[in-house]
Amino acid sequence: MSKRDSEQTTLLRRSILWLTLLLAVVGITYSYERSLFQDSWQALTASTATEELPIYRVQTDKPQIALTFDTAWGNEDITKILDTLKQHNIHATFFMTGQWVEKYPDDVKAIQKAGHDLGNHGENHKHMPLLDNDAMCDEINKVTEKVKKLTGTTMNLFRPPYGDYNNQLIIQAKSCGYYTVVWNVDSLDWKDYGANAIVDTILNHKELQSGSIILMHSGTKYTAEALPKVIEGLEEKGYEIVPVSKLIYKENFHMNRDGSQISDNHQETSTNPKESVTEKPQDSTTKRNNNSTTKRKN
Repeated sequence: MSKRDSEQTTLLRRSILWLTLLLAVVGITYSYERSLFQDSWQALTASTATEELPIYRVQTDKPQIALTFDTAWGNEDITKILDTLKQHNIHATFFMTGQWVEKYPDDVKAIQKAGHDLGNHGENHKHMPLLDNDAMCDEINKVTEKVKKLTGTTMNLFRPPYGDYNNQLIIQAKSCGYYTVVWNVDSLDWKDYGANAIVDTILNHKELQSGSIILMHSGTKYTAEALPKVIEGLEEKGYEIVPVSKLIYKENFHMNRDGSQISDNHQETSTNPKESVTEKPQDSTTKRNNNSTTKRKN
């Protein structure tokens, strides 16, 4: 091979190498820009989508509120809680996991026999927004099947574990026949600060008003001890304690952006039973974003 032929071969190889590098850069740039476009498009569509909300509270003219208990842990205080509710002629709502139902079937029957709401808290207390649509419904329906077999009651109230939800979970729960209910007053009883702290947190909560849904738990250290004073304090404030099934609207309602369930025929009045002035609904303590998951401990 002549010197000239050798130089031409070297030049050709360099040209091929540079062309290969150029194509690689173009490919990488295209992929990156395509990814940016997809992310921007998803963010845009999410921001314009309708935000699906669970029921945080109910907007009502009646001075009614609901006591709810998440039952996912032990059962050592269930009898005492039920006895206290009976003594005060109060009916509450118990949101139960499938594991708890399976472990304490006699307590499930006792709750149902006493006339309390049986609510669904998911089979395994999972972060349900991480599941696909079929798994979401399966996680809910398994509990309902167990409770119906035990008591003959078909559940239609659902509380997502941890208060953790997204649009799709609310939609799937609705399609499976459930009202998704969370809370606007957290007793913080799971922090074990003491009975007096639970009473004070509830009775002086800035969100406590007509239509409030109060979160408590069974299987905690001080909840059963605090319960009598909670009930007495709420009644002294003029509230009637009812189960969630008696508080929420079952039809002809819409959801406000603060998580309030509002009757389509509702005319807003005071939410404090001892006030007569018109009051604007308060903002929820939890920030919500329709493109993210809302998480609260419970």
